[in-house]
Amino acid sequence: MGWLPDGFQTPQRVDLPSGHHLRPIRADDVDIDYPAVMNNREKLWAKYGDAWGWPPAHMTHEGDREDLKHHEDEIAAQITFNYAALNEDESALLGCVYIDPPDDRSPEGSGAVVSWWALHPELEKALDDFVPRWLEDTWGFRSVHYFP
Repeated sequence: MGWLPDGFQTPQRVDLPSGHHLRPIRADDVDIDYPAVMNNREKLWAKYGDAWGWPPAHMTHEGDREDLKHHEDEIAAQITFNYAALNEDESALLGCVYIDPPDDRSPEGSGAVVSWWALHPELEKALDDFVPRWLEDTWGFRSVHYFP
């Protein structure tokens, strides 16, 4: 058995009370992901730079597409998950939620390593309220390592 229960069905869309929704990220999202990431690079680097070395200062549009394709492939294989936080018509990517298997930095008994970011306070509050419940109720995680 892997880190997810046998037969687990990956959520394909999750509506948030803020009017946004989450769905698995795809390589084709590069045109909305790249500006969201690079226009907010300093904020994202402050959170993820030491842990992940992301986002790199000189990331290109094509480099971002390759990164998103890697995420898309891992999602399809149920290895790790990256959910894009989107507005209703999916014209803007406003954040992401990362769900990964526990690693050697995780406390004993952790079911997952999870992190998220949002570009707007309303969405950040919605994710802060929603994600922990979602991880328990839908994903079945009883102990989550929030990192970084």
